[in-house]
Amino acid sequence: MDVMIEARNLTKRYGPQRALDNASFEVRKGEVLGFLGPNGAGKSTTMKILTCFIAPTEGTASINGHDIWEDPLGVRASIGYLPESTPLYTEMLVLEYLEFMAQMRGLKGDAARKRIKKAVEQTHLGDVIAKEIRQLSKGYRQRVGIAQSLVHEPPILILDEPMSGLDPNQALEIRDLIREIGKERTVILSTHNLAEVQVTCQRVLIIAKGKIVADDTPAALTSRGRNRYVVHVDKASANAAKGYRDAGDVIGAFRSLPGVETVRETKTDDTKATALEIVSRTSEDLRAELFRAAVEKGLVLLELRTRGENLEQVFRDLTLGEDSALAAGDEDEDDEEEDEDEEPSDRAESKENA
Repeated sequence: MDVMIEARNLTKRYGPQRALDNASFEVRKGEVLGFLGPNGAGKSTTMKILTCFIAPTEGTASINGHDIWEDPLGVRASIGYLPESTPLYTEMLVLEYLEFMAQMRGLKGDAARKRIKKAVEQTHLGDVIAKEIRQLSKGYRQRVGIAQSLVHEPPILILDEPMSGLDPNQALEIRDLIREIGKERTVILSTHNLAEVQVTCQRVLIIAKGKIVADDTPAALTSRGRNRYVVHVDKASANAAKGYRDAGDVIGAFRSLPGVETVRETKTDDTKATALEIVSRTSEDLRAELFRAAVEKGLVLLELRTRGENLEQVFRDLTLGEDSALAAGDEDEDDEEEDEDEEPSDRAESKENA
């Protein structure tokens, strides 16, 4: 397959801070790539470099064969870009806005009309084409934003948080639209939504502190992860067994087993049980070893089950580090948290790219 985007050793410094640190990756023709990272990780900085909005401090990138340093106009012509805050002239009719964007792209007459018609069909905007943009719902405004990114028929789309602020129904519609568009184009989807990536993207890049820390398919990222085991030990059996005065002693009974990475106590509503989460070093099944260890130590297991790695846990391990990820998992065991991307200010770059 053809390489449509190639980033080589991209670095971006804001004074002493490195927003992007020697990042290299490729995106091939027809791929839908999910680009994940926590706040300030470097996602938006990367998107801005790839679209020639800002320049890297070091490194370069090639977009559809055009180098960002040598041919920025060729890069821009190859990309359809939807920033997180969709730039729309809300007093315009949808058709007027798309005509204006086509004109900005150098399209006129029949060529412009054909491109606009195709973009409207692809984004299902026919019913609102004569409405003012300010009258549209957030979901339809996102469709207009995607339509303007398609009007010049670019081979590459870069979408920054396209589902931000949408209700579940609107997000589902935009997700289906991205999958449909991705059949014909290379798409980079920058997002915080892990579920969105899992169902939409063929490949995932995870960035943390400006560095690429993972590059694989969603399935491969979760399958190569470690197993997690939920273990509930009967407190009465632990009290009866010699040498088990508290949860720390129970944890010690399992921590010494080969293949065990970490053991920690977790919350439980069962007052008769000590609840543990045991994380293995590999994907090898340790249930038999855990059961045998409990029997040998005189501990009664009330529950023993696996809880495989999911993309959220992989993301946390890679971006927070293991100890912080485990703590975060305990804090929001019943509550999911969502982040919003925030990059260092690039106001200093405005003169450089004027």
